[in-house]
Amino acid sequence: MSEGGYEAISRQLFKTIKAQRLLLEYDDARSGGFEPLTDVPDDKFVVLGLITTKRGILESPDELRQQISRAGRYVPLERLGLSPQCGFASSVIGNVISPEEQRLKLDLVVKTARLVWG
Repeated sequence: MSEGGYEAISRQLFKTIKAQRLLLEYDDARSGGFEPLTDVPDDKFVVLGLITTKRGILESPDELRQQISRAGRYVPLERLGLSPQCGFASSVIGNVISPEEQRLKLDLVVKTARLVWG
């Protein structure tokens, strides 16, 4: 529904929001790079929404691992997590993704998390 990286809001929002976890969408290029994560305070945990729920195609665990590693340049790995972006309904009308594809996406979260965090 919207487009653009987090640069425009990260400096003010990430430092002032009263949340312990920031769930950030990073499933495609329109979300921008990981540089705005430098604005995340040390008391916050970042969940990277790297796995798209807009399409059923599965991402590569190795590519996801590489993206998490790149995000780790800005936030330590122990304060990073992985999830699908925006649940399985990005808008009121939802996404065309089957229950089986959703299950495979969640399995991918687990598989990738084991590769990254053990």
